[in-house]
Amino acid sequence: MYRDRLEAARRLAEALAHLKGEYPLVLAIPRGGVPMGRVIADALEGELDVVLVRKIGAPGNPEYAIGAVSEDGSVHLGEEARRCRQEWLAREINRQRELIDERRRRYTPVHSPIDPAGRVVVVVDDGIATGATMAAALATLRQRAPARLIAAIGVAPPDTLARLGALADEVVCPETPPHFRAVGQFFATFDQVDDAEVIRLLGQGRH
Repeated sequence: MYRDRLEAARRLAEALAHLKGEYPLVLAIPRGGVPMGRVIADALEGELDVVLVRKIGAPGNPEYAIGAVSEDGSVHLGEEARRCRQEWLAREINRQRELIDERRRRYTPVHSPIDPAGRVVVVVDDGIATGATMAAALATLRQRAPARLIAAIGVAPPDTLARLGALADEVVCPETPPHFRAVGQFFATFDQVDDAEVIRLLGQGRH
């Protein structure tokens, strides 16, 4: 459906063109959401930062999210997580919190996270399957009192998008295929984004 993340970002930017002039805060979910967030922030003449959430992967299937941890320390668990061994779950939550702290120190070492209060906020990811990380990001940001909260996603299954509607003021997703296995199947090129690229993109446009 997409050549790469940049094509997906351009389509999202077109769908969000009504935000131009409102100086939106574009918060990308690392790492795949950051190249898209840069394109969208530039197109909308907004500001780019990251929103740090980490999924809790299922035992034996770490790519399948059964919950997520947010930067503020809050934990969002699905029904599958509640059936896991509590000792394992506690260790995994602590591990993801440590990774979030490490990423913040690496990505934005010279300033605090940009405050979303009173801002039009666009949360960007390249794609979602269960939606656990996006839901955690939206729930956390809602508590920070943004003027408007928008989820912008390259590709997602329809049932996941329906659940996100209760958490965001607007959900934008150009591609909603009914047969969904993994995000990468909808991108001809879906290269890994490394930390160096994230840091470089976050540094662009910052004064």
